[in-house]
Amino acid sequence: MLALLRTFSWQDLRHHPWRSAAAVAAVMLGVALAFAVHVINASALDEFSQAVRAVNGQPDLEVRPMQGTLGEDLFAQIATHPDVARANPVLEATAMARPVALAPVAAPVALRLLGADALLLPAMAPVLMPRPWEGAARDALFAPATVYLNPAALQALGVPPEGTQPRPTLQLQTGLQTLAVQVAGTVSAPGAPLAVMDIGAAQDLLGRVGQLTRIDLQLQPGTDRSAFRQALQALPGWPAQATLAEPGDAAQRVSNLSRAYRVNLTVLALVALFTGAFLVFSVLALSVAQRGPQFALLAVLGATPRQRLALVLAESALLGVAGSLAGLALGTALASAALQLLGGDLGGGYFAGVQPRLQWSLSAALLYGSLGVAAAVAGGWWPARAAQALPPAQTLKGLGSASGRAGRGWVGLVLIAASAGLAALPPVFGIPLAAYVAIGLLLVGGIALLPWGVAWLLQRLQPLAARHPLTLLALERARRMRGTAAIAVGGVVASLSLAVALTVMVASFRGSVIQWLDAVLPSPLYVRSALQAAGGDAALLPPGFAEVVARLPGVDKVSPLRTSPLQLSATRPALTVLSRPLGTDPAQVLPLTGPALPVPAGQIGVYVSEAVVDLYGVRPGQAWPELSKAFMPAATDHQAQAATFFIAGVWRDYVRQTGAITLDSAAYQRLTGDTRISDLALWPADGVDMAALQSRIRNAAQQASAAAPAGTSDSGAANHSADGNPPLVEFVSAQSIRERSLQIFDRSFAVTYWLQAVAIGIGLFGVAASFSAQVLARRKEFGLLAHLGLTRRQILAVVAGEGAAWTGIGAIAGVLLGLAVSVVLVHVVNPQSFHWTMEMNIPAPRLWALCAAVVVSGTVTAWLAGRAAAGRDAVMAVKEDW
Repeated sequence: MLALLRTFSWQDLRHHPWRSAAAVAAVMLGVALAFAVHVINASALDEFSQAVRAVNGQPDLEVRPMQGTLGEDLFAQIATHPDVARANPVLEATAMARPVALAPVAAPVALRLLGADALLLPAMAPVLMPRPWEGAARDALFAPATVYLNPAALQALGVPPEGTQPRPTLQLQTGLQTLAVQVAGTVSAPGAPLAVMDIGAAQDLLGRVGQLTRIDLQLQPGTDRSAFRQALQALPGWPAQATLAEPGDAAQRVSNLSRAYRVNLTVLALVALFTGAFLVFSVLALSVAQRGPQFALLAVLGATPRQRLALVLAESALLGVAGSLAGLALGTALASAALQLLGGDLGGGYFAGVQPRLQWSLSAALLYGSLGVAAAVAGGWWPARAAQALPPAQTLKGLGSASGRAGRGWVGLVLIAASAGLAALPPVFGIPLAAYVAIGLLLVGGIALLPWGVAWLLQRLQPLAARHPLTLLALERARRMRGTAAIAVGGVVASLSLAVALTVMVASFRGSVIQWLDAVLPSPLYVRSALQAAGGDAALLPPGFAEVVARLPGVDKVSPLRTSPLQLSATRPALTVLSRPLGTDPAQVLPLTGPALPVPAGQIGVYVSEAVVDLYGVRPGQAWPELSKAFMPAATDHQAQAATFFIAGVWRDYVRQTGAITLDSAAYQRLTGDTRISDLALWPADGVDMAALQSRIRNAAQQASAAAPAGTSDSGAANHSADGNPPLVEFVSAQSIRERSLQIFDRSFAVTYWLQAVAIGIGLFGVAASFSAQVLARRKEFGLLAHLGLTRRQILAVVAGEGAAWTGIGAIAGVLLGLAVSVVLVHVVNPQSFHWTMEMNIPAPRLWALCAAVVVSGTVTAWLAGRAAAGRDAVMAVKEDW
């Protein structure tokens, strides 16, 4: 076998290097894209997990609230429990920071602020232990308004790691307040910019005395965690909204959340590998057809059919190995470049801000390399079978070996029926595995039905061409050689069906997003904090701000919106609670998927997103006891009455994949006592000067900042706009939000258009290769047609007519298969992966243009492939039969 590969196969590669290079490139692209997606996500997830472990330390358990904060009285109870070795109170916040010396010109940096008990950090979270600079006071660890920065914060803020004299001072902005803190040293924690300070100093600085965001626990050796959990929850005054979480739950939540996104990206990348298998098939089919006499001579010299089969499979495997090795190298380079330029985020927003190091895995490389080899071998199977079944005597005489057998159509019907059954199965661990298999079976089953479909359609077209000899000759040849025709257009059908499916899916998603944006953006102008990058409490506007803006001249009406996280389960990502005025008809402000149900008296109506229905199993018309626990008032006597929430409807949300809950703002404020807001929808009065109105709102924000409680606001806060600092609030129009959202959407799905072009190109290359192979096998047929009086132009017309018939049927089959696949993508894959539904939207003009381009390209390709045969001397073409 090795001798044949070195002589027989190597000579063919030397004579046709570009043909083999095209097959290697197709495999390389598929492997490279899939491996790059894996490496990027694995690196980002590993970096995120390390950052979480570093910041959270290594506690045995964490006590966190479902929403809001915990009280210090709970910490006192837990810290004195006999099974607790150490309990560290933690207060977390976010802010935008800049050095005071550069405040007018420096860009603000999103900074995470963490307050903890410095005496417990060496044992529970060593990387968070403050290291004061030389010359710091002895009590610098506990000094008020004093922070310690990690390396990322030092670099982002331009603070020297060794410190300066005088000590650097930072300006922190949270909400409309501006705070001044002094940098006294460093911490070694990796990850995003972080500032650590004493818990008491943090509470005083932020005006949150007595509040905690979590309590880290280290248990006594040998403590039964399950029994300890039960003992804690039985404590007097244990708040119903407190949850106990494992240290690794945060990283696991992000991993579970991003899993479906990562798998979908990988499957999308493997589309190139799938079509690459068809290119390998086309290349080897052409190669086998050209080397037919040589294979026949090998058979005469003693090569068995099994050896000929093994030889072609070995050639396909070598193409796969070369493509896989090149793909792994290219994928590694792409992943490295993406991590340097884009960080770890590929558009899903799961690892935004993470700057990971490349994590290369040998096992993953072997897996994706094996996929490339398997795809190439699968593509080479049919040409290998053709070499195995090749009749030596006929081939040596130049009679060819084309077969007109159409195969068994029932196999295709069985595969399509099986795909329909698989599409109805639920996801596995949040991944629509059955739906992916259904799509594969649907494509294979549709291609298996091609011979039957070709025969049926061409038989119907035969009477229409009866009076046109050349057209009849082309149709009859295509009909009688339907098995060959099906093989020739199989690549076009596969690639066109995937292109149609992706086109319909993207068009459906984009149309649904446009409708959704129209529903959720009712006002023309929105006001929000200028600290959106910081997130959390830092991006909230103060109580009463909405009322102040509503009273300004030129304002018709306002509608406040508050968003806040809600952690119902430690093993699931946090929900988002949205409170806004709902009025008497929630359907006017929410894109409901069905009618809103009447809310029973004494209950609070909530409207959940589709993700909540899938993830938590709740349904409209039900009460939600778990949600009631999250909003239960703190009471030591356990006699407080919890609110009863009634699920009054389901709405569509294309932003929050983890789920969202909407309730009326009055109910939210009554339950939490928190009247801060995140955004303010604003309707200006007719004819108002927008510049003057925005100026009045900025002045109102500055006045609110100046009126902050004593000791919490920097003296320059009220003059931000005047001294050159960024304003405290920003304005964005509904139109700009729509445009920006659609730009992000189009950029996120730009790769699908590129994959469509690659798939169509590979399919057309397959048609060219198949036609070239058929031309070589039909030399005598063309010679006979020339003897019968057909001119070169007429022979080319016959070949072009066959190409038009084949690619036309392939286009019809590709569109039908693509529409079927798009139904699975729109109604199964997307809801199971991301927990949202969309309306089907078929862009008919785009599909017609796609089909026309394929038919025209296929016809021209066939014409070009037939020129060589039509130009041969007719006598020389048939002289072997004399």
